[in-house]
Amino acid sequence: MSFRSAIFRGKVVHRRHRPRKHALDYRVFSLLIDLDELPLLARQLKLFAHNRFSLFSVHDRDHGALDDGDLKAWALSELEKAGRRASRVEMLCYPRILGYVFNPLTVYFCYREDGRLTAILYEVCNTFRERFTYIIPVDDEDRPVRQTADKQLYVSPFIPMECTYHFTIRPPEENVTISINETDADGALLFASFSGRREALSDRALARAFFSYPLMTVKIIAGIHFEALKMILKGMPVFRHRPSESRIQSAVADGATGDENYHEQASS
Repeated sequence: MSFRSAIFRGKVVHRRHRPRKHALDYRVFSLLIDLDELPLLARQLKLFAHNRFSLFSVHDRDHGALDDGDLKAWALSELEKAGRRASRVEMLCYPRILGYVFNPLTVYFCYREDGRLTAILYEVCNTFRERFTYIIPVDDEDRPVRQTADKQLYVSPFIPMECTYHFTIRPPEENVTISINETDADGALLFASFSGRREALSDRALARAFFSYPLMTVKIIAGIHFEALKMILKGMPVFRHRPSESRIQSAVADGATGDENYHEQASS
């Protein structure tokens, strides 16, 4: 049986521009989950589960309101803050592997009944278990989608809060790209991206992913701390964590495209 949900195999890239250059490249995969298909995936796939332990799983309490509430209902309620509605929501995320996951960024693609994109939700999570969802409407069919949002959540000890995210998004089709240029008052600071190629979701594909990316989700959190150590050794300035007023927050961003130079860099 074929699903709208899929696997995207690819690479995460980070490029820090200043005050010290730093770069990383990791091979990863993400799952694109059509939220209407979650119960069907759990029934049809032996290696995937919803809200229970399996080799791969997605748990509602890892996202959204961090409870066992329906993820699509949560996404639709967030869209209402922007005056938008959607009939279909697809979530691009890392799954739990053997029960463990850390998702620095989960992206929700929200589609109208006519199949056009109406908004994108960017759910950012830090290692302090705080999260912020940027709700950004999509008002045209230009590809790639270009959006911006002022930074609202402390993410890295090496990046100040007074920054802006410039998103360049190629929504999931045969390929997907999530590119982010982070800027401050002095210009480009950090470039980060995930690019992946679609593969049909099946037990065979999941098994291949498990052996191709063994314990990937554990390696992600280990890699975050390893890269942090290297940046400390390079003498990067450190910005102290200021706890969020609440653990879960969200806001509508105006999504203005801002300076095109940053987007050109993201899509190069």
